[in-house]
Amino acid sequence: MSDIQDIASRTGAGIALAFRSGEVSPVEVTECLLDRIDKAKADNIFITILSDRALDEAKASEIRYRSGNPLSALDGVPIAWKDIIDIAGAPTTAGSKLFSGGPIKTEDLACAANAAAIGMITLGKLNMTELAYSGLGLNPHFGTPLNPNDRTTPRSPGGSSSGCGAAVAARLVPCAVGSDTGGSVRIPSAFNGVVGYKTSWGRIDTTGLIPLARSFDTIGPLARSVEDCILLDRAMRGAISAEARRSDLRTLTLLVPTNVVTVDAEQAVIENFERTLEALSRAGVSIRRERIDVLDEIVEMNARHGTLTAAEAYNEYREIVDSEKVSQIDRRVVRRIMDGKKMSANDLLSIQRGRQRMIAKSLQQMRGALLAMPTTPITAPEVAPLEASDETFHKVNLLTLRNTMLGNTLDHCAMALPNGRDRAGLPTSILFSAAHGEDEILLSASLEIERIIARLLAE
Repeated sequence: MSDIQDIASRTGAGIALAFRSGEVSPVEVTECLLDRIDKAKADNIFITILSDRALDEAKASEIRYRSGNPLSALDGVPIAWKDIIDIAGAPTTAGSKLFSGGPIKTEDLACAANAAAIGMITLGKLNMTELAYSGLGLNPHFGTPLNPNDRTTPRSPGGSSSGCGAAVAARLVPCAVGSDTGGSVRIPSAFNGVVGYKTSWGRIDTTGLIPLARSFDTIGPLARSVEDCILLDRAMRGAISAEARRSDLRTLTLLVPTNVVTVDAEQAVIENFERTLEALSRAGVSIRRERIDVLDEIVEMNARHGTLTAAEAYNEYREIVDSEKVSQIDRRVVRRIMDGKKMSANDLLSIQRGRQRMIAKSLQQMRGALLAMPTTPITAPEVAPLEASDETFHKVNLLTLRNTMLGNTLDHCAMALPNGRDRAGLPTSILFSAAHGEDEILLSASLEIERIIARLLAE
């Protein structure tokens, strides 16, 4: 029999295959991961551990496998959820002490209920940036999750789905589910070296999700493979089958911006980005390098008017930030929310109208191509300077969010894939984005792109 530690470190699909072959049981994998999670408590990755629920679900899954009747391709596969998503048996904190004393939820949010219905095993709730409003993942209340890529110097795990990225990278769980409003799935994926899929807005039901900005909020998976992301997307939507199929890369065109996305980028990020593009070109992918004016227009619009996210965040949390309770919220989160309070009706309408114009303009230039850029222009920064200076925090946060935020503004779906490391061993990541609703095109291409990158990294 294979080593349980090895099996529990595989992809979700790989673990399920081990169940079907009789190599290991769901209970054994669940117990192994719960033991890892217990030993990693000091890493601040989980907020709530649901051991009893997990073991009950694992036992039920084991019975199904013994009788030859697994519910799905992911039956028995463990999963964990960002603590912005309701899970029966735990409160939903949104990473805030204000909500940590809230009621224990009696029902799973729809996406989690759908995953449970196909036999997935819920291990618990994951840490996050408070109220999901930062790309760096620091949390003064529950502690900042440890980025497992550097156990000597604490580094940002990315945000806001910080615990999701760290949990998958630390092999505490094969897959996790977060939310993405401005990069909150893709940035933790980049900083931790895992795969992250930002779904098209509205693709997965967000009803009941603790909101940040409803015009942008999406739910999406972080995992160790594109295949797992496809299976998780299907599971959370309650779909019967996945529409994605491996595509011929010779039919794929990548549009690479020559402006904005590599400004202030670290050398390793650029080198690995170019190396990946070269490998894809050799595989038959067409590469178009063009200036994309709408990217500059987005940056200029945000500088002039503020952001729609800030306006909506203030609308959601005004009763808290305009009251004495504000002292209990991370000051850095408060600062960003209060930016929304300063905005005028003219600002809001200018952004909304400008956004629609930019979406239409970008679609004309993309012409069915996928947009390609570094997911983040930097690798995971050290935590100490971010904690020492709020100005440094906000400067690095905006840089970290810049590329991913462009995609939210343009209503894209996107896939972040690890594509190498820098000299310190920190992961870099490449981002592929498609127009709204073209998720199957993106997923199909990503299956083959991942294979080319894996071959490149093995050289």
